[in-house]
Amino acid sequence: MRWLLLVMLVGVNISALLAQDTNRQAPGAPGADAHWLGAAKDAFGTSNTLRSRVWFTLTDGVLSEVYYPTLDVPNVQSLQLIIVQGSQVQTESEDTTHRVEMLDPHALVFQQINTARDGYYTIVKTYVTDPHRSTVLIDIEFESRVADHVYLYYDPSLNNSGMHDSAWTEGDALLAIDGDKASALVSSSGFAHSDEGIRDTLKTKDRSVDLEISNGYLGTSDGLTELKRNRNRSGFTSYSRAENGNVVQVAALKGFQGAQSERDPKTDQLERVRRRCTLALAFGKTPAEALQNARASLAKGFEGVRKEYETGWHVYTAKLPTIEARYRRQFEMSAMVLKALEDKTYRGATIASPSIPWGGGPNANEPTITGYHAVWARDLYQVATALDAMGDRAGAYRALAYLFNIQQKPDGSFPQNSRVDGRPIGGALQMDEVAFPAILAYQLGHTDRRTWLNHVKPAADFILRNGPATGQDRWEEKPGYSPATIAAEIAGLVCAAHIARMQGDAHSGDAYLKTADDWERNIECWTATTNGPYAPGNYYLRITANDNPNDGARIEINSGGGIFDEREIVDAGFLELVRLGIKAADDPLVLKSLAVVDKLLKVETAAGVGWYRYNNDAYGETPDGKPYDGQTGVGRLWTLLDGERGEYELARGEKLQAHKRLDALMASANDGRMIPEQVWDRTESPGGIFRFGSGTGSATPLAWSLAQFIRLAVNLNNERNIETPGIVADRYLKNR
Repeated sequence: MRWLLLVMLVGVNISALLAQDTNRQAPGAPGADAHWLGAAKDAFGTSNTLRSRVWFTLTDGVLSEVYYPTLDVPNVQSLQLIIVQGSQVQTESEDTTHRVEMLDPHALVFQQINTARDGYYTIVKTYVTDPHRSTVLIDIEFESRVADHVYLYYDPSLNNSGMHDSAWTEGDALLAIDGDKASALVSSSGFAHSDEGIRDTLKTKDRSVDLEISNGYLGTSDGLTELKRNRNRSGFTSYSRAENGNVVQVAALKGFQGAQSERDPKTDQLERVRRRCTLALAFGKTPAEALQNARASLAKGFEGVRKEYETGWHVYTAKLPTIEARYRRQFEMSAMVLKALEDKTYRGATIASPSIPWGGGPNANEPTITGYHAVWARDLYQVATALDAMGDRAGAYRALAYLFNIQQKPDGSFPQNSRVDGRPIGGALQMDEVAFPAILAYQLGHTDRRTWLNHVKPAADFILRNGPATGQDRWEEKPGYSPATIAAEIAGLVCAAHIARMQGDAHSGDAYLKTADDWERNIECWTATTNGPYAPGNYYLRITANDNPNDGARIEINSGGGIFDEREIVDAGFLELVRLGIKAADDPLVLKSLAVVDKLLKVETAAGVGWYRYNNDAYGETPDGKPYDGQTGVGRLWTLLDGERGEYELARGEKLQAHKRLDALMASANDGRMIPEQVWDRTESPGGIFRFGSGTGSATPLAWSLAQFIRLAVNLNNERNIETPGIVADRYLKNR
């Protein structure tokens, strides 16, 4: 009754107050530009069920992109808490130190622990998804020594765009929509309404009763902007709707407001006040469907959902092969993440990474795929061979079925990359992506007539017509003659020839083998210089513009890396000739080329040895450590290259060295055991942002890197590279 007495004393008519417009549209549309959060994800999760079509990512102490209903549609910029102490307005992302813990080594259950830099509060958040519906559940524990106000900050970016969202409050729920993607956010504690915020309401006549909940536009009328602008002197204006813009929803968590600490009489220290609630962030085609999902998940309770979630992953990890004890936890995490990266609608479609490196461009206002949440045939081949290596042959079969039935074009080729439904994104031709599916078909024993006629033969015929040169190399940049690409083409043709003969098509089989043998004889002539500037002058190049590696053709490095004589640019792509069974591990030219690569590209880090993709690479953070801008970047060390080097060393019988590469891969993982695309390449770090040998702002986790870890670990157990196609090795290595 105290608030009613206060109203009477100040002479405010409560009926008039309640009669104020409760459907106030926020000003400041459409708001500031949207930007995806960093690509260095600390964790990634989803349930091991098909019914729940939602995936979460965590970075810098907050919830970042949430994908729904497919893995190429991000719908969230961020979700975090705002903590107000007097005139101080703090956020988890900016004002706390963060760490991530894994609560179950056999399930994708992650916990974020955020501690205030001033030590006054700690926030512990645990994440799971409901196996039966598209809901992310977040268990929140808040401990504080002072009287705080705690607000929830939610920035939806529905339908893969930061703009075009509309948001509003409906009872105790925050709803938002863009097209056929809708979200609903509810709390087990509820959100604070007028009964808890009435005193603040009375400070300003033009405020509505629901002061503690607001739907505004980023940077102009959102609750966090107003709290910071006002230094919390007058709270923020409650807007019930914000339409068609970059909307932000802010709400006070009920029961968290003004949590007053008491002093311990023994120590005279403020005791820590503890508060707890569960958030349900759910999605659907309509707000009603999203809200129904949120309420149903919340009704089941966090612990009930978590138990089902963990059980689903336990079933999967129980089937994994036994790996050396020191690698087991990283192996299980890599296996689960690789499994989680497969879409649940378009089965077999595994995206490269649930991230948008360096924000993906100047802004995230419109729905584009500028990140890695797309499917590359090359990466999917790496994933499929890893799945097969760890015993998930059903997953490998789905990947091959996706390649052939969804991605493959009528002419037998494959797109540079595609959305999960198969719609092409990039328009470049990368010939290794045409060859890898044929190799995979042979490896998985898909040699039936339908597969041959409809998929393998069209791909092999395309290679005959268009190889050995490629429109782009495996780094998606340059056209010409690439050792890595030609290795895939040769192996693809040999595998296709084997299937052709099984199906009685000797004519095609002969043509494929004749071409493969011709390319094998000429690969050195096309791609290895004999007059290069690096001793001994005879080594493989990254790529040659034509079939003459000695003519000094100029090559321009993408992203402003400069223009060079092609004989100056090397990479380790020639190791694909060994992995695919075309050249012996002790081939003299391979050994000479390795010496050049190690001289130019090798770096000893605190985590182990790493390698650059190629010298003068410009795809990475700028020299001063800022995000890649497409013009002044510096390529850093790529983790997947440790896996490739380890497989080469295993082929050469150097098991101890191969173990060191596996150790380096494992050491590159972050607290959530996510293996990145690139790691920092120097001891100094601008602003202390990066650590030598640890992940950068590149794609994390990267499916290709995870696949390399899994494959190398299994290969070491088997003491051989089990993905090397035997039919190829028999042809080119057996009699040497």
